[in-house]
Amino acid sequence: MRKQDVVLTGDQELAGTLALPDNRAATGPVPAVLIASGSGPIDRNSNHRRMQFDVARQLATTLAAAGFASLRYDKRGVGASPGDWRAAGLYDNLDDLAAARDTLAARPEVDPARLVVAGHSEGALLAAALAARGAPPAGLVLLSCSATPGEQLLRWQARQLAPTLPAPVRGVLRLLRTDLETRVAANHTKIRATTTDIARIDGARLNARWTREFLDHDPRTDLARVTVPVLALTGEKDLQVDPADLDVIAATVPAPVTVHRVPDLTHTLRRQPGPASLRAYREELRRPVDPAVLETVAGWCSALVRPVA
Repeated sequence: MRKQDVVLTGDQELAGTLALPDNRAATGPVPAVLIASGSGPIDRNSNHRRMQFDVARQLATTLAAAGFASLRYDKRGVGASPGDWRAAGLYDNLDDLAAARDTLAARPEVDPARLVVAGHSEGALLAAALAARGAPPAGLVLLSCSATPGEQLLRWQARQLAPTLPAPVRGVLRLLRTDLETRVAANHTKIRATTTDIARIDGARLNARWTREFLDHDPRTDLARVTVPVLALTGEKDLQVDPADLDVIAATVPAPVTVHRVPDLTHTLRRQPGPASLRAYREELRRPVDPAVLETVAGWCSALVRPVA
């Protein structure tokens, strides 16, 4: 795999990595995949300073071996990109993904007619929204993609996560005579009352505009406007996206949808034995992304756009 640092064209300067396959039998442009990572201060490799998901980097490596170029980038205020990630709204992130799409499509090494957009978590929501905007890509890869309105999703997450909290935290909630979902809903009310990009809620500085936009975002509106083939993959042990949303995606997208509900897979795209728990994330992240997930994505993209070997 050959790598090259690039700067995304658009209103917001962002830094990224263009990855290219080492060998090509033909001299013409190759198919490409634009990779969008999850929410928060995530760099081009899908890494947070406290949690190394590494999804984008490992996906780029697998795609290069399959004959694809790829582009991944640092979000605002992360890595080599200037700005403040807390001040960026959900739709600012969508604009950045559109700029990344334009940057990748303009590369002479890339065939823009064979450009796939792949996203994980928030990145999957943005990929669907980008396709719904017009000028659709050749296909979409939606990894751990929600099909639930944002506010409902966050309350669903609270119900899944509450039993996995450490015993002392559960004890405090019992003493306060509240549960996690109630606490989350109360914070939503506080955030909805804000008008600034960044707000302090319960002592923490939050990306308030992103949260307000996310609470009101209904992915089904975008999914209903997707006119290209879709690969949707979610783990059965995902605590941040309801695996049942795969059925909603399949029923909502009017184009062909290939669905993979992967046993034991969590939101990290690694497998976890036993009951699903956030506390296992740190151990999971010491391992690579599940090879079957990477192979599924590369195989589906190859079947879709037939890259040059």
